[in-house]
Amino acid sequence: MLGSGWPTMQVYFGVPSSYAGYMSMTISFMTIISALVSPKLINRVHTKWIVICSILLTIFGLLGFSFATSYPMLFIFAVPYGLGAGAIDSAINHYVANNYSSSVMNFLHCFYGVGAAISPNIMAAALKNARWNEGYRWTAYLQIAILLVCIISLPLWKKNEAGQEKKEEHSAGIAETLKVPGVVFTLIAFFAYCAGEATSFLWTSSYFAGTKAGMTDGLVAAFGSLVFGGLMLGRLIAGFVSNRLGDRLLIRIGVAVEMFGIILVLLPVDGYIAAAIGFVIIGTGMGPVYPAIQHMAPQHFGKKYSATVIGLQMASAYVGSTFMPMLFGRLQQSIGIGIMPVYLLIFAVLNIAFLEVSYRKG
Repeated sequence: MLGSGWPTMQVYFGVPSSYAGYMSMTISFMTIISALVSPKLINRVHTKWIVICSILLTIFGLLGFSFATSYPMLFIFAVPYGLGAGAIDSAINHYVANNYSSSVMNFLHCFYGVGAAISPNIMAAALKNARWNEGYRWTAYLQIAILLVCIISLPLWKKNEAGQEKKEEHSAGIAETLKVPGVVFTLIAFFAYCAGEATSFLWTSSYFAGTKAGMTDGLVAAFGSLVFGGLMLGRLIAGFVSNRLGDRLLIRIGVAVEMFGIILVLLPVDGYIAAAIGFVIIGTGMGPVYPAIQHMAPQHFGKKYSATVIGLQMASAYVGSTFMPMLFGRLQQSIGIGIMPVYLLIFAVLNIAFLEVSYRKG
């Protein structure tokens, strides 16, 4: 929502384009806090209640954004927005990693891609027919509907309830988990992955606005969904083949596809078609990487450490999401938004390099 709406929101609030990075940083900082406390939270509160509370926080944040009349007001509502996102990520990823197959994990993240791909198009529709504020408000209404579905489906959680409670009794702490061979390297890899992912989410619309001529505001906003659509496609495909290929091979294939997409964006061709296809391919390659890293945690590091490893992974991911889009905002202001594909390529290389080191150390 923020990335696709920012070119218009920036004008409305009268702030520089780089200020999107500060807002993204604030939201992500809140997710870091909630991710770090998530292992203890998971041990004490069942996942279903974390889900319900997280959605409520997100609704509050979305509605707050929709009523904001100044840039500083956004910071107030970024707090519940981020806190809700971090808690639900860690809790659900841990729950699925311990109770379901890699295929289910990929389908879970595929539907994250469905929502993420829809959001920029909601913003595009709002920009065309109303204002950017309505984009956030309409999304809040959808979240309320999702909350009602989750409340109705609460009885379905009973299947794994007893087993989960038993497993969480002996979870390791953060200090102990960090000493496990390979953990630190996987955290660095997750940082690099999410640095590239978050930069793509936030700056894709701005990339087209700054490098491609003749595009309307609505089309620029809609193009913010290209990476999300690719993520959805990549995870849908992975959902069907992940149990056969395994998490590690999926990651290697995914990063290779991502790099191919980056090369397409780098091609010096006129028009926006090649770059648009490139960003879809980037998202497709990124698709299986995130869920595969999370799903490997119980098997790679042991169930005793899985809750804390996943919480630390989420915190590390959000550090990348917090600071790297902001750093890119500074770079593009001084160098130009055209540097974006090179920036993404650097983090793709770091991601696969540190994951391979983690495999050998773990």
